[in-house]
Amino acid sequence: MPEKKTFGAAGSCSQRETVCIDTYRVLDSCRDKDCFEDVRVYLTPFGQELIERTQSVRTKHAHIVWATLDVDNVPFNRGFYQITIRIYVKVFCEVCCNGVPHELEGIAVVEKRVILFASEGNVSIFRSDPFEDNPCRRPNLSGNRVSTNMPVAVLETVDPIILNAKIVEPHTCCCCCCSVDEIPESVTKSVSGSLIGGDEDRFLVVSLGFFSVVRIERPAQYLITATEYTVPDKECVSPSDDDPCKLFRSMAFPVNEFYPPSFLPQGDGDGSGCRHC
Repeated sequence: MPEKKTFGAAGSCSQRETVCIDTYRVLDSCRDKDCFEDVRVYLTPFGQELIERTQSVRTKHAHIVWATLDVDNVPFNRGFYQITIRIYVKVFCEVCCNGVPHELEGIAVVEKRVILFASEGNVSIFRSDPFEDNPCRRPNLSGNRVSTNMPVAVLETVDPIILNAKIVEPHTCCCCCCSVDEIPESVTKSVSGSLIGGDEDRFLVVSLGFFSVVRIERPAQYLITATEYTVPDKECVSPSDDDPCKLFRSMAFPVNEFYPPSFLPQGDGDGSGCRHC
């Protein structure tokens, strides 16, 4: 069979061939639009004191600090896996006490579960390490060099939208998937102070909206058609600090910032849900 050739952007001729690669294959995926209502926000002692002295709160924004994903087999359904996702969100709020605005921050935790198909198979995979391999090496039982072809769950999401916020009285029902002691230390360090819990005091709850995509993958080998890499002809250009105005004049005018694109109405679509307490 004649060999195929292709020309790159710079006009160089490169040869195409079939190669084997080791990568991850996406076996199943889903998208979701979740609304978590009345999620408790764990505050610092300073934030709790402010909540006790005010009646209203204004939310500013929220930021995802961390997320954990656990993959478990679904009983009596071979090849299906349940993915438990727990997301830790840092919430920024503002309250007004005696006519003076104060900012406070806390951690909200939400949890969701999805079921995806990832087929079957469970083998151990061992890889060599050029920095550790030698005739006198000891077995490494820590798991750093041992892996499996078990499915791997991946979450893609953006920072949530704060839909509502309010201060509630003690012992009010709220959406809370974990206690303050279950929050990882690395997450609690993202706020300025220790977090406190308990049901004897007033507390802050928020409603959060999430857009997310969840997929499940497995290691796999594939034969693909690849093109040999060629050295680019374009030379690297360093920015010049002598004339900053010249660099500014070369920038394109941000038209979209002054004239945003027209809004296109979209349907609600599938995969929307609202979590209640």
